Amino acid sequence: MFRLSNNLIGILNILTFLLSIPILWAGIWLSNKGVTECEKFLDKPVIILGVFLMIVSLAGLIGACCRISWLLWVYLVVMFLLIVLLFCFTIMAFVVTNKGAGEVLSGRGYKEYRLGDYSDWLQKRVNNTKNWNKIKSCLIDSKVCSSFHDKYLNDTVEQFYSEHLSSVQSGCCKPSNDCGFNYAGPTQWTKGNTSSTNPDCGAWGNDASTLCYNCQSCKAGLLDQLKSDWKKVAIVNIVFLIVLIIVYSIGCCAFRNSRRDNDYGKYPLAAADKFSRERLSSVEVQ
Repeated sequence: MFRLSNNLIGILNILTFLLSIPILWAGIWLSNKGVTECEKFLDKPVIILGVFLMIVSLAGLIGACCRISWLLWVYLVVMFLLIVLLFCFTIMAFVVTNKGAGEVLSGRGYKEYRLGDYSDWLQKRVNNTKNWNKIKSCLIDSKVCSSFHDKYLNDTVEQFYSEHLSSVQSGCCKPSNDCGFNYAGPTQWTKGNTSSTNPDCGAWGNDASTLCYNCQSCKAGLLDQLKSDWKKVAIVNIVFLIVLIIVYSIGCCAFRNSRRDNDYGKYPLAAADKFSRERLSSVEVQ
């Protein structure tokens, strides 16, 4: 019997299965070819995501096309849990990124960032030594401050102060304005006479592997960038959530059709009698 919902679920899961192949391949490639800490950190989550999508899409595809009710039931349970998790993550993303903003400085084109301005949950994540060492390694590998140095190398001090820097560049690649350091280059600063209680002043170093990577301002700059990225992800998640709910609804129709077809195959007379009673009831109501 032709079922539109079953066909739609089948087509959607074919597309999902095809999508899982490059994701799984990318995870395996990162596992074998990755050389930096960032790449090695990403390989397992990417592989898990690829395998998950492949298994779920196969369950939905086989269940819909072969009318296997229990496979469709498993598929719907997984989809429901995914919707709940995605909904919770979206709410959390808006909650934890609600606090925090850069401090505008007089006579500066860039802002400065304070770790205490951001949510306690995010602060705990970056203050964890193990987590921050991995993040710092990623920042160094991505050459954020190296490109920053090359871009503004020929700037005079007045030109540099007027530059619009990203939150990570402002927090990690230069010392805090509180320190009163003298500008010698984008990543080269000399200590002045100003005494500051800001702990970032002692954490600064002109060495390319040091700079302000151990500063509180670097962690705050990263959180500001994360805040912006998470809000974008949350908006995408809302769209994806709507799509998942639509797919889940179609899956429920396919599951109902599969059960009805299976019942008809096992008990054709009873199913026909039930169908006749339903038709008769609808006529009487009209």
